[in-house]
Amino acid sequence: MEVEERKTEEKYELPWVEKYRPMRLSEVVGNQEVVERLKVNAKHGNMTNLLLTGPPGCGKTTAVMCLAREMLGEELLREAVLELNASDERGIDVIRSRVKMFAQKKLSLPPGAHKIIILDEADSMTPSAQQALRRTMEIYSSTTRFALACNLSNKVIEPIQSRCAVVRFQRLTNEQVTKRLLLVLEAESVPFEPTGIEALVFTAEGDMRNALNNAQSTFHGFGRVTADNVFKVCDQPHPLVLKQFIAKCLAVDLDGAISELRYLWKEGYSAIDIIQTVFRIAKSYDMSEEQKLGYLREVGKTHMRIANGVDSMIQLSSLAARLCEVQP
Repeated sequence: MEVEERKTEEKYELPWVEKYRPMRLSEVVGNQEVVERLKVNAKHGNMTNLLLTGPPGCGKTTAVMCLAREMLGEELLREAVLELNASDERGIDVIRSRVKMFAQKKLSLPPGAHKIIILDEADSMTPSAQQALRRTMEIYSSTTRFALACNLSNKVIEPIQSRCAVVRFQRLTNEQVTKRLLLVLEAESVPFEPTGIEALVFTAEGDMRNALNNAQSTFHGFGRVTADNVFKVCDQPHPLVLKQFIAKCLAVDLDGAISELRYLWKEGYSAIDIIQTVFRIAKSYDMSEEQKLGYLREVGKTHMRIANGVDSMIQLSSLAARLCEVQP
């Protein structure tokens, strides 16, 4: 029986993103100024309607759930909080039915507390649904508070923006992602190499969710977090190859630079993957400021062409030639 139970637990093991999701505002990683503002709301219980905007994986939904937990307590969390993913349920019928019915529901709450409706990815709601939501926010403002999380605030209509306090989240720094990763890997007893952590941080680009998912996939796939294993899981061009590419461009070795690109091309990487990684490496490469700006300008032009559909090896070869001409 014990063996069967253990197998069942392993089979239904929680993703690390959920297993180590912060439960209190003090545990939220990064965006400390924003978190301090939310702590004040939790302390005084005077939460306003919130519009949380920022890139994916920076803690928007987690911060709101922590705020709701601290304001209402664990017991009332299920009854007094409605969480909807607006990208799946974004039509006007959902606003008219589920949201409106929840706002009308009567609950015994502590003095000054309100019901909370969390709409994730609110920028993907249809315009008609946003108009219906605006009216609902007006009617039930005395009993219900709304927290809307989105990546792009300009896709939310202005009447809703004006009814909310806009809270802007930033991408997490490499140091913050590294610190959290190390805590999770040590808690899970995962063998890792320092270069593996660097690779996870590099591929995450400030997205904590991405970093943890990649770490878990690497561990389950290979049993050890190393740089090579991470890049195999993420299926991204290896940064060392593209560092060699930039080094050869700096040395005006056009044939050598093109050979590095051809190697990645034959490995099956798309032009957009290669150019995006080139940009990230050039941005932090040790070269003069003037030369770095010249490199980023040429990479940006090539990125634009590739994004428009001209994604052949000729464009990458052309980039190599132009980079070789950029001199300090």
